[in-house]
Amino acid sequence: MKDSKNIAVSADDRKWMRKALDLAEKGSGYVSPNPMVGCVIVSADGRLIGKGWHEKVGQAHAEINALQSVKDPSDLVDASVYVNLEPCSHHGKTPPCAKSLADLPVARVVVAMTDPNPKVDGRGIEMLRQAGKKVDVGVLEEEARQLNEAFIYSIRFGKAWVFLKIAQSLDGYITAPDGEPGMFTDIESQKQVHRWRAQYDGVMVGSSTAMHDNPRLTVRLVEGRQPMRIVIDGPSELPEALHLFSDQYEPKTIRVTHKSSEKGHELDPIFQLLSPGGFHGRTLVVGKKNHHCDLAEAIRRLPEFGVHSVMVEGGQALSSALIREGLVDKIGVFVSPFLLGGGTRSILGLGIDRLSERLDIRRQEWTTYGRDVLLTGYF
Repeated sequence: MKDSKNIAVSADDRKWMRKALDLAEKGSGYVSPNPMVGCVIVSADGRLIGKGWHEKVGQAHAEINALQSVKDPSDLVDASVYVNLEPCSHHGKTPPCAKSLADLPVARVVVAMTDPNPKVDGRGIEMLRQAGKKVDVGVLEEEARQLNEAFIYSIRFGKAWVFLKIAQSLDGYITAPDGEPGMFTDIESQKQVHRWRAQYDGVMVGSSTAMHDNPRLTVRLVEGRQPMRIVIDGPSELPEALHLFSDQYEPKTIRVTHKSSEKGHELDPIFQLLSPGGFHGRTLVVGKKNHHCDLAEAIRRLPEFGVHSVMVEGGQALSSALIREGLVDKIGVFVSPFLLGGGTRSILGLGIDRLSERLDIRRQEWTTYGRDVLLTGYF
């Protein structure tokens, strides 16, 4: 079912839908693999009488939480319901929200976008219309799509959404000439990175970054969910003493490798999980490509581990390989206001020889964090 593009949208419709979107975002990091959904209920005389959002996967959906917040049920007569995603029409971990709304005396349901999940995909809207409700679709649709871009992508393509984060000097270096790891960005930029870690299902690094920086990849500077930690370790030779393999979050580490760590034993890629040695995390075995892990296969299979969105905090090799193979969906580059004149470039070897072959970044946005500037955009 296609969205309605010719609906009459009032200023109030936009106001209440924006409120629903703001509520939806409160579920960021807690509802995956479900989408972020917020719901607002407005009485016939224009009063806000209910609101809610999907707070945690497996728990009540936004519409139910909003209905439960209504103090006087008589206010629901001829009320309008605003929700940023089509109400579900199937029994999952919770009953269908469309049926709950259809059984109530509300007059109108305003939906930002249809649900791309094949189990829904217009069925919730049809259920409401058959119950006599006026349903308008398409209010702040672009904002709704951007909020749930990772969910929409994963549902559509069956693989993880990839966000590449880079922090570099003004002249494009991610390390100084001596190669020693150090913090390039302002504390405000670092906090934003930790917010992203809490929002994305997983955070990925390559073996070089794991070895030289020994990162924790945890959420510390802000409150939020701890992500899965993904390390590309083709030969499975990284030392077990690294934080990723030895700290309290070790069970949330996924080692991506192209062979078993058991000496003399090659594991067929069809067997996806193993726990080599004393490692108590999980291992994803993929095929080889150019003597390295097949990154495309890894991205395609990460949802098997509950990772539907991943932020990459890799070094030059991993970042360049992902871009070169067309596996990056969104990029965020922090540029700090200093020059190095040498060191390790952030991106290298994309196989581009002419200006006409450049990779353009679409829908760019520039944001300031402390002294740093952040460019975000899409490939």
